[in-house]
Amino acid sequence: MYERIKKRIEKMSLIPPKSTVVVGVSGGPDSLALLHILYRLRETLSINIVAAHVDHMFRGRQSEEEMEYVQHFCSSLSIPCVAKQIDVQRFATEQKLNKQEAARECRYHFFQEVMVEYRANLLALGHHGDDQIETVLMRLVRGTVGKGLAGIPEKRRFSTGYIVRPLLQVTKQDILNYCLENGLDPKMDPSNESDTYTRNRFRKYVLPHLKNENPQVHQHFQYFSEILEEDEHFLEELTKQKMNKVLERQTSNEVVINIGEFLELAPPLQRRGIHLILNYLFAGQRSPAFSSIHIEHLKGLMHQSHPSSMMDLPLGLKAFRSYDRLILTFDQFKPQPFEFHLSIPGEIMLPNGKKIICETFEGVPSYSTEEVFYLPRHLLKEPLRVRTRRTGDKIKVKGMNGTKKVKDIYIDKKIPKQEREIWPIIEDGNGNIIWIPLLKKSNFEVFDITNQSYIVLQYKEQ
Repeated sequence: MYERIKKRIEKMSLIPPKSTVVVGVSGGPDSLALLHILYRLRETLSINIVAAHVDHMFRGRQSEEEMEYVQHFCSSLSIPCVAKQIDVQRFATEQKLNKQEAARECRYHFFQEVMVEYRANLLALGHHGDDQIETVLMRLVRGTVGKGLAGIPEKRRFSTGYIVRPLLQVTKQDILNYCLENGLDPKMDPSNESDTYTRNRFRKYVLPHLKNENPQVHQHFQYFSEILEEDEHFLEELTKQKMNKVLERQTSNEVVINIGEFLELAPPLQRRGIHLILNYLFAGQRSPAFSSIHIEHLKGLMHQSHPSSMMDLPLGLKAFRSYDRLILTFDQFKPQPFEFHLSIPGEIMLPNGKKIICETFEGVPSYSTEEVFYLPRHLLKEPLRVRTRRTGDKIKVKGMNGTKKVKDIYIDKKIPKQEREIWPIIEDGNGNIIWIPLLKKSNFEVFDITNQSYIVLQYKEQ
């Protein structure tokens, strides 16, 4: 096994010369064998080794004795050892996590501290081929999608460098044999035998059947993991390029998707696009495990014929479907009505990030757009007000007889419900709606060569 690990490290350039390697050591056979192998390779690879051990304090004096054993083992090899006791149960309670999630968070945070302290560029962990099989199967059963299904990466970025896992090519039995041959005396964690944990059940009841079918099954799972990771990397980069046309707005708390553009993407890119967006929104937070169920529900929201609907996602994220847009947001939308007096000349900053500008103009307008409204001065009834909609609002639409409900205009123009509540409406001193920016102009806008004095209203970005 030693030679196989040595060749793998060299072939994949897992540990560059002159590296400082922090080795996570629990005292069990996997991590103890890894530490021993790297100790034997230290001169060949010209590396410095630091051991890091966490006592999770789950088993009282027993786990404390394991910490002392690791310290003694490292001392016998003159390997620096940083050990820390962490009350993981208390952390789990405070953060509302299960014990395994809490232990992992505490452990990796500690590893990061040690890497920074020793200016290490690598963290070596003892995951092996059997762990890989269990991980892929567990994620497959759970409904994991995308690159998460690839299992445990042999090398990935972490803290001040990378995590490397040199033992993924060997089995648990290989490791146990190595410990026996080299006189190592690893400590066995009794919790590894408990059926309480999903991984243990896969290890005890599923893995033996796979090994009976093919003793080298771990190699096939590792190959599957490597090629899937390569494929996912390629498809993810392609998805990022395509999503540039799909995203209408992107902030730390909200993403707006153009549904029409999104549905033009190939289904594999749709799935990965949603996954990228979810990962982006949860960046810097404790990200939940998104499964195929979440992905398919969001796709269903965009494929459905109903123009307006909503669904809840983990940790307070909400998805709103409004006509041709899907809004993913953490913000609880609570629109506040407003009413502002508009000076002539003057301008008003609006809650939607835009502004209304009022100016005077002498002459005959030579152009007309949806962003500009010309009000003949002789038709002006002051004061001009900018406000949000009210129940029963109607406007005398330019070029039409009679009036039209503002509510129907919003529906016709497919304005999202959230935006209707803060869409600006301009009315005169008599309460007549003269303009709904970008949507409808009233019959107050009249161009007449005999009339050359106007109030000009503009709707612009701030």
